[in-house]
Formats: sequence, C-alpha cells, structure tokens
Amino acid sequence: MTDAVKFSDLPLDPSLFQGLDALGHVHMTPVQAQALPPLLEGRDLIAQAPTGSGKTAAFGLALLHRIDVAQGRLQALVLCPTRELADQVAKQVRKLATGIPNLKLITLTGGVALGPQLASLGQHSPHVVVGTPGRVQELLRKKVLDLRGVQVLVLDEADRMLDMGFEEPIREIIGATPKQRQTLLFSATYPEAIRAVARASMRDPVEVTVCGGDTAAAIEQHFYEVEPGHKAAALAGLLLEYRAQTAVVFCNMRRDTEEVVSSLTHLGFSALALHGDMEQRDREEVLVRFANRSCTVLAASDVAARGLDVEDLALVVNYDVPNDADTYVHRIGRTGRAGRGGHALTLCTPRERPRLKVIEEQLGFTATLQRAPLAVLRANAAPRAAMVTLRIDAGRTDKLRPGDIV
Repeated sequence: MTDAVKFSDLPLDPSLFQGLDALGHVHMTPVQAQALPPLLEGRDLIAQAPTGSGKTAAFGLALLHRIDVAQGRLQALVLCPTRELADQVAKQVRKLATGIPNLKLITLTGGVALGPQLASLGQHSPHVVVGTPGRVQELLRKKVLDLRGVQVLVLDEADRMLDMGFEEPIREIIGATPKQRQTLLFSATYPEAIRAVARASMRDPVEVTVCGGDTAAAIEQHFYEVEPGHKAAALAGLLLEYRAQTAVVFCNMRRDTEEVVSSLTHLGFSALALHGDMEQRDREEVLVRFANRSCTVLAASDVAARGLDVEDLALVVNYDVPNDADTYVHRIGRTGRAGRGGHALTLCTPRERPRLKVIEEQLGFTATLQRAPLAVLRANAAPRAAMVTLRIDAGRTDKLRPGDIV
C-alpha cells in the first residue's frame, strides 16, 4: 500500500486542500490512506469499511479530483440507499468542493416532489449527482438524466441498497453509464450479492478492507440477558446508568419504536421515534431535533436510520437482537465513529439467544451475558435534553425578519 498518512502527501488537485482545511482534515483515516492512492490513479475500488470510517471523504475527494468544471455535463454519480444518507453525502462533498468555483451538485431522491428536480436538471446539467436508485432510475427512463458522460460511479452502502431491493435499478443505471468509467463500491459487509454486482461492473478492482480496525476497537460492546416483559425497564435502567447525552435505540419492528418512546417518556426521558411509516417532513423534524440535542433518545428502525449522522453519538442500544450480523455491524457503527469512543449495548431474551449465537459465530466473538439493571422510577432521574428546537412556519412571504426572533 502506501506510507501516506497526511492528505498533503497525496497528489490531489490543489483546489481540494481548501475544503480539507475548512473541515479540519489533516491526517487520513485507515480507509482513506488505503483507498485514495489507487483511486487517484483511476483504479476501480471495493472498500469494505464500517460506518464512520471516513469513506465519504475518500470517494468525495476521488470524484472531485477528476471533475472538469469547464465541461458542463454530469461527470460523477453517487448512489445511496436513502434520502437522508444522500443528503448527508451531498453536504460533505459540497464542503470538500469549497475551493472549486462553479461546481454544481444536486441531489435526486425519492420522498420529495419530482418537479423541482426536473427544473434543476433542465436549467443546466450538474457536474455531480447524489441520489437514490429509484429516483435516478425514474429520471433516466424519462430521458431527462443523461449518464453517458459519467466518469466516476460510486455505490455507497451497497449492501443496504441490495437489502432494500434496489439491485435491478442499480444494474439498469450502471448499464446507462460508459464502460470506461471508474467504479467505487463501498460496503460495511461483502455478501455474495455484492460480489456478483462487482464482477459484472468493475475492472480489476483494488480491494480494501478496514473491518474491526480502529472504529470497532473504540466501541465497548456489552450484552444483557432480560425477560421479554422487562425489556422496557432494562432499557431505561441502562440509559440511567450510562447517562449518555445522545442514544439511538434500534428496534426490529416499527411498532416497537413507538412503544419504546411511550415507556421512556413516561419515565421522564426526552425520546422520539423514527421509522419508515412516518411522513418525510416528520422524519426530517425528528432528525433535526435529535441532531440539535433537543431530545436525548431516538428509537429507530434500521431503514429509517440510514444516513443518520450525529457528532459524538455516545451510545447505541439494540432493543432487539438484530436479524443478522450485517445489521449488527451497521447498528453499532453509529457510535465510535472516526476512532472516537462509544458503547453498544444489546438486550437479549431467551428466545433471541439463538439469533445472537449466529451473529457471534459470523463475526468471531463470544458474547458474555450480564443481568440488566431494571429502572426504578425516580423524579427527575432521566437526563434532560440540553437544547430546545423551535420550528417557525414562516418566512419572507410572511414578512418575517431576523430581528423579529429574540
């Protein structure tokens, strides 16, 4: 590989260092140090790396390095499993592109009106598109999105896109891009379905694996045995014990997220639910409140939490044992990001023990089950949210000015 540990050691386009400086990025993470040298040489890449490892900056720098702003056409396409993740990726790539004048990047995702996206494409072609497979496929079929000039194609969280049923749209999108392109595939896990996509779409890819590494080492994992009827009390007991300012509680079922919020709210916690059945506006409001630390606990389903990016998330709790090892890896990767410390706790009933055993075998560890502490209801026991978020449904048309808000 390479001995490069600083971004300044790389032959990056000089304009990219302004964005790196603005973000305070000096040293590379392991995945960046391994991936960027071959990427800058134009090689295809398969990177198996956990959430929070710095992969977005890796592919963001690689695609921006190749963009020629003078060519007014689409040159880079990034596919993500959800709108939330696409928005997060677009935000970071825009920051990295601070030093590139006139770069146009747009997001094309489902869950929002199609009209504004059509209008944005109609004005002039973007240089970079970050989107979800379903919406990109729809615009491709409407012949309003031209992928013939794509030089760099990125599949971010590819395993999750396949889990969500996007294999057919992805293959159609790949087929609409030039064969002589650079393809980057990032995934926390590497199942056979991903291998099949890679074989069909990549040319002699470099393979990078950062599994376990600094990210996993920074996460303390604990497992608690609990009876089914005591799960809610055990969860509250652990939240009181760890007293994290922010915690995400993962549930296997949508209805469980609502039940968790109800029980925690009764005990005085500031908790909100996030699941796929919510309206997009409600989901966005929940994410904003949680990111602003105006609620301390987020009870989430796996799909709804894709793209969740919270600085210094201290605690992740598996309210239910995940259905598979891949989901476990994705969940705990929400904490301990970029080598920071974090805790991942898993509640396990006797019925869930066989499922946990399979995860242990697949990931190569042994879970030691402890007795979970049960919460005792006490006044003001739950940690309060540090902030309050206000939503004001007004703007210029309502003649609202900054000075009106004090």
